[in-house]
Amino acid sequence: MGKTFAEKVLAKRAGLSEVVPGQIVTVRPDHLLTHDNTSAIVGKVTEELKAYGLVSADLPVIAIDHVVPAVDEKTALGHAKIRQFVKEYGVQHFFDVGEGVCHQLMVEKGFAQPGRLILGSDSHTCTYGALNAFSAGIDRTEAAVLLLTGETWLKVPETIRVSLKGTFPLGVMGKDLVLGIIGEIGADGANYKAVEFHGDLSALTMDDRLTMANMGVEMGAKLAVFPVDGITRAYLSVHAPGAQYEPVWADDEAVYDRRLGFDLSELEPMVAKPHTVDNVAPICEVAGLPVQQAYLGTCTNGRLSDLQAAAAVLKGRHIAPGVRLLVIPASRSIFQEAITDGTLATLVEAGAMVGPPGCGPCLGAHQGLLAPGERCISASNRNFQGRMGSKDAEVFLGSPLTVAASALKGVLTDPREVI
Repeated sequence: MGKTFAEKVLAKRAGLSEVVPGQIVTVRPDHLLTHDNTSAIVGKVTEELKAYGLVSADLPVIAIDHVVPAVDEKTALGHAKIRQFVKEYGVQHFFDVGEGVCHQLMVEKGFAQPGRLILGSDSHTCTYGALNAFSAGIDRTEAAVLLLTGETWLKVPETIRVSLKGTFPLGVMGKDLVLGIIGEIGADGANYKAVEFHGDLSALTMDDRLTMANMGVEMGAKLAVFPVDGITRAYLSVHAPGAQYEPVWADDEAVYDRRLGFDLSELEPMVAKPHTVDNVAPICEVAGLPVQQAYLGTCTNGRLSDLQAAAAVLKGRHIAPGVRLLVIPASRSIFQEAITDGTLATLVEAGAMVGPPGCGPCLGAHQGLLAPGERCISASNRNFQGRMGSKDAEVFLGSPLTVAASALKGVLTDPREVI
């Protein structure tokens, strides 16, 4: 019987000839990702670490990114504890404030590679499936145990097969596609399942794939994964030059829990309406609603191509009065590239405020909270009530093109009207 991607990876990692959905296996991941929550994770096993040490200085990848720069003394203390842990235990992979969002760094710095198993104490660890990695979020207690033992358990997931064909029409991006898929499947439609993307994927850039894999968890998925193709290899040649990786993909006769198909040519710009990610509608259904804030950034849509798409809309124009446009590149290198090619200059001239690489506004930590009654159009991945500030505010999710078009007009706007 044919095997899915998840079944193949977990069987190999568990040292078994085969596994089946629902089976519990013990595995050793290649890396464990943590971020600002590292201090809390380490706090769970402080005494054990003193007694037995860190299982491997190569296992953790730590990035301080969620609240940067520190917003208060409590946050600063947490950051200081992380730096002390890194120094005391010789952690090899550490990225301090300003380097970027953890998920962007994992792909940009070459940690995410085909066939690897990467776990992280953040739900959007599933992002690395864009590069054919088995990557999934775990909780803090599991992460703490991994620091000591280097191994944990996983349940073998069932798999949903999503087949794609066609090319995007004008004004449509990977964000619109994944919102459409989430709207179809539902926020819990893929609970603890793997989602495989099949078909003619040549129309999807690596940035599209990263966006889509990132939002796999918003349909409940444990992981979301793409096959290796020329686009994957080209990306890895830049970000993991010389890497020796082993692509893994499902057999043609693999057994799936569910099969879905989408034609990219039939898509239109989409939004997720408050207060759930699966409350999806075409932008035309909500066009005209006033917005006070537009947010471009995050691990979902803070890459260079996203900033460039927004800049193309806003070049030679200015955002509407009363609108705040926040632009936060996903990493220092993206920030630098956007400076070099003039993208940030274009956005600033259009009225944007540019912040340091990090997560702050996305999770309502700082640098962009909403007041009661305000509405934000965001390129982020979640629009839960109160996530970006007041519980009486509203967050709509959309593509970078939709964010830019809405900032330009001051109301939710179909980007096809302005590009």
